[in-house]
Amino acid sequence: MEYALINKKDNVKVCLENGHKYARYDIGAGEKVIKYGFPIGVAVCDIKAGELVHTHNLKTLLSGELKYNYSPNFKFPAPVTPITVKGYIRKNGDVGIRNDIWIVPTVGCVNGIANLLAEKGKAVSLTHPYGCSQLGDDAEITQKILKGLVKHPNAGGVLVLGLGCENNNISEFKKILGDYDGERIRFLNCSECEDEISSGLKILEELRAIAENDVRESVPISKLKIGLKCGGSDGLSGITANPLCGKITDRFVSMGASAVLTEVPEMFGAEQILMNRCVNESVFNDTVRLINNYKKYFISHDQPVSENPSPGNKQGGITTLEDKSLGCVQKGGTAPVTSVLDYGDTVCSPGLNLLNGPGNDIVAVTDLCAAGCQLILFTTGRGTPLGAPVPTIKIGRIPLLQTERQVGLILTHRRGQMSRYLI
Repeated sequence: MEYALINKKDNVKVCLENGHKYARYDIGAGEKVIKYGFPIGVAVCDIKAGELVHTHNLKTLLSGELKYNYSPNFKFPAPVTPITVKGYIRKNGDVGIRNDIWIVPTVGCVNGIANLLAEKGKAVSLTHPYGCSQLGDDAEITQKILKGLVKHPNAGGVLVLGLGCENNNISEFKKILGDYDGERIRFLNCSECEDEISSGLKILEELRAIAENDVRESVPISKLKIGLKCGGSDGLSGITANPLCGKITDRFVSMGASAVLTEVPEMFGAEQILMNRCVNESVFNDTVRLINNYKKYFISHDQPVSENPSPGNKQGGITTLEDKSLGCVQKGGTAPVTSVLDYGDTVCSPGLNLLNGPGNDIVAVTDLCAAGCQLILFTTGRGTPLGAPVPTIKIGRIPLLQTERQVGLILTHRRGQMSRYLI
């Protein structure tokens, strides 16, 4: 079997066949296990050289909130001659790389109507179960996420579909929506229509006629906002797909573009690395709050902050959350952290942005879309077919021959169906 040594400080090496860790030399009980040059936990018993290091002999060091110090350790990437991309310039100056027609329900009760309209009207329905019995922050977050989707530049036109009796009714939603392009964003309350299907199809036809006149133009790549996501990770994700994604991030940032890293619990154990890359103390303080507030959330519900790696992650060689996090943050490359965003915030800063959100794949990709990302790079080790409302590029290891593996790209259709492989 072949093994990879990630960092010369490591006392484990990674098997390239199965992604699991093996001791480079004897590790005593109570000694820290080092991978990526950082601790991923502590040995619970003596581990002999060459022995498998996993859940039976390694445990996490993570606990509750921590105090952090700001020790800046970053540099801005050397400027690279920017390139242009083709996109649709919207009235407010945003740029879309697609020109789809979207249907966004204000409430889950009209999901069936939205799907029927999408099928008949050749549109994409972004259904969800929310918008009715929600109050306070819960309702506000739903409205902010829907706002980000309705105003997303990848949509050439949007039909906002309501029922009329919900808490998030169209009148209330418009207060959150703010200024919008009334030509491309239309509204329909189903309870106010004699025939909501024919009314909806008429609106979709009008929106499509507008979008069909749009022309793609050359725009600076600095207009691009890429979302960074991983799912179905294994022990090889952190040394194959994720670092590749990090190289892409650094390249894009060097040309003035924005990248967005989310999945806050999958920063636990690697957060100090990100904090030291914050461009100033204000962004550092925002990052500390981001991390500790998420830890408070777990603790307030009597849950351990370290219980993130899924059964699939563990089968693939990831043992502790530190192990997972240190691989996860590789997607952010070495770019400086320029901003911290909350749910529903829109990306405004070039560079690497941190976005509040969970490790849950479905929630995270929606969060990235609502933040304005026109494209998502989604790395995976064990495989996942999940897509997003925006183009989603899957980056993973594809088995070519029985003894050969290499990094490849899997292009995923926005509705989550794998369409083709690129090697």
